[in-house]
Amino acid sequence: MDDKTKSIVAHLTLIGWIIALVMNQSDKGPNTSYYLRQMLGLTVLGVLSWLVGMVPVPYLSMIFSIVILVLWVLSLVSALSGQQKPVPVVGEMFQQWFKSIS
Repeated sequence: MDDKTKSIVAHLTLIGWIIALVMNQSDKGPNTSYYLRQMLGLTVLGVLSWLVGMVPVPYLSMIFSIVILVLWVLSLVSALSGQQKPVPVVGEMFQQWFKSIS
């Protein structure tokens, strides 16, 4: 599987992320490693959104979830184009926090 394909697979659910991670171990690709870090960060944000949903503040979790969806789409479009573009606001932080994923 080529680097671009693995980058796209990393965007397809947690199972896709795990598949891309395993495949990247034997044949490391710079884009795959980059998008593995981006998607791990978005997954962590998704879990935080779920936790925020437990707080009785109307629409807060829904707004947070929509923002995460938009960031996911932006990341997927960048992966489809073969470019390494961080998601706005938090993408560079994801690259720093998860730099051990390579």
